[in-house]
Amino acid sequence: MSDYLVRGVAADGSFRIFAARTTKTVEEARVRHNCWPVAAAALGRTMTAGLLLGANLKGDDILTIRVLGDGPLGAIIVTANARGEVRGYVQEPQVHLPSTPEGKLPVGAAVGQGYLHITRDLGLREPFTGSVELVSGEIAEDIAHYLTTSEQTPSAVSLGVLVDTDNSVAAAGGLLLQLLPNTGEEVLNKLEQNLARLPHLSSLIKDGETPEDIIHRVTRGLEVKILETRPVCFCCQCSRERLEDLLVGIGKDEVASMLQEQGGAEISCHFCAEQYRFGREDLQKILERIERENKAGMEK
Repeated sequence: MSDYLVRGVAADGSFRIFAARTTKTVEEARVRHNCWPVAAAALGRTMTAGLLLGANLKGDDILTIRVLGDGPLGAIIVTANARGEVRGYVQEPQVHLPSTPEGKLPVGAAVGQGYLHITRDLGLREPFTGSVELVSGEIAEDIAHYLTTSEQTPSAVSLGVLVDTDNSVAAAGGLLLQLLPNTGEEVLNKLEQNLARLPHLSSLIKDGETPEDIIHRVTRGLEVKILETRPVCFCCQCSRERLEDLLVGIGKDEVASMLQEQGGAEISCHFCAEQYRFGREDLQKILERIERENKAGMEK
């Protein structure tokens, strides 16, 4: 089953709702970064949150989530766009901690205390960044806290990643419910009752429930209109050309040092772990390009 996201709105305009299945997307990230279970869960939850929040973006807008905790996982960085594309990495992917007394992966302990930063690059002069302290490190609660306090949008967030005994991702997905101005007391009570009865999201997805099914669970007794269904996937914008530009940017001395000491360079993309090899001839051409660009700059 492919990954996808569904966007809906209450018929009376009192709330908007998003749900996504992200199993294959999170599994690809786990494989690329060789994540152990707790890192896979933390990264998968953050990536799913990025896709849910990214569904509100338009055009070429980009959203970046940075979870900077003091736990053993280190930083978690995720970027998503309006097209349902997401990429991300965790600083320390091979971390093991004992399960919680309930048998759950200890994501909160692995993330630790710190801050959540969300940046929206809307193509304006300066991107907008909001920040809050982490309340639990469990990601869903932290995202909800951010939306409610930093963006003044009361929100409920549920994120789930189920890791199998072979370390693969068996199920992953998420739900975002946001109240809009003038939500009535009756609607609010109904949503609260439905959310209280909602089973773990990863269990529902593993059992075959779709994002539409999850939306209907949360909005039972209320009328909701499905506005859009879009595919989602892991997608990185890195390329050999971009990394070549990066090497040009670090300057002649650094590239010459690589050429002399190592006879080449190997660069790995943080976001997707793709490796790019630049041999002796490649670095020589980059040095020639730097010379040309420096000369052109002086002539101006």
